Amino acid sequence: MPGGRLTQQDRRRIAVGLADGLSYTEIAKGLDRPVSTVTREVMRNGGPHGYRADQAHRATQRRARRSTPRQAPQAPAPSVDSARVRDFADRFTELLVATGIPRMMAAVLACLYTSEDGSLTAAELVRVLKVSPASVSKAVVYLEGQELIRRERDARERRDRYVIDEDVWFRAMLASARMNAALAEAAQEGAEILDAATAASAAARLSDMGRFLDRVGQDLVRSAEHWREVFVQERRGRE
Repeated sequence: MPGGRLTQQDRRRIAVGLADGLSYTEIAKGLDRPVSTVTREVMRNGGPHGYRADQAHRATQRRARRSTPRQAPQAPAPSVDSARVRDFADRFTELLVATGIPRMMAAVLACLYTSEDGSLTAAELVRVLKVSPASVSKAVVYLEGQELIRRERDARERRDRYVIDEDVWFRAMLASARMNAALAEAAQEGAEILDAATAASAAARLSDMGRFLDRVGQDLVRSAEHWREVFVQERRGRE
């Protein structure tokens, strides 16, 4: 059903559409799914030229098993009370702000990174950062949208916890790649429109932009997949 999880058959139809040269929009229309769902599926599973339906389905099943909520800790996560850690968190926040992340969101991210287990509730974030619940709520919505944090339900305490896990930057890289793919597709569409209108110079600029972003996005996905697998193996070796 529209909005539900992709089935293995859906993924095979995506693979066929890519092989036939269809755009994400055309594939999504055929599946009665949002374009963002198809774009995210392709970019996190090898990109438009490396997508394999059965491999993508198995990878999704593995990710689902890894994301099963863990048992809630027996004690609340400790506050950041060390002066040295607070100083680092402040400097880390400033670096995140310099990358373009809004300050409140950067502060929440830095707080989660410097917490004991990378997991805090909204109330704990309010207490540590000394800000309003509304500020924390807005920040976590933004960070979830950027796939920089993950929400888990604490069944014991009946409240949400916000988590930094080992796949956070992998997901962030894929989110960046999806944006590159969307921009690349829009640029190519614009190039075709302007070329038909005989605006050759503008069409060439957009075509170059689209090709560049498409190639960079594919390289980004391949690199993210490679290094994620390397780090997974390293973690297993330490266990």
